Amino acid sequence: MILTIGDTRLSVLLAENSSAVALKKRLAKKSISIKMRDYGNMEKVGFLKRFLPKNDKVIAAEPGDLILYRGCMLVIYYENNSYNFTRLGKINNITKEKLIEILGKGKVKVTLSLD
Repeated sequence: MILTIGDTRLSVLLAENSSAVALKKRLAKKSISIKMRDYGNMEKVGFLKRFLPKNDKVIAAEPGDLILYRGCMLVIYYENNSYNFTRLGKINNITKEKLIEILGKGKVKVTLSLD
């Protein structure tokens, strides 16, 4: 999967679960653009507009992790956090510092696609 933030394209390795499979099926039809905002000084969060199946379990999220929260929110972590949620994937080959730079402060538009 590809995340596009501004002019930056980031590749994502999707998780192996029904949530990621459902997301991939949606993206096969068309890309998804999400307006995301900072939350808790550790993540960007935005609504997917449709629910995906949940595979929640307690996991430790790290910078670059894509998480499904409550079945309808996409979260991109730029700090560490542990909670009960579903892993959707991981951004490939990116440092925490570079990710924070790309995401910026405040609101950002993120587009998900299959390239």
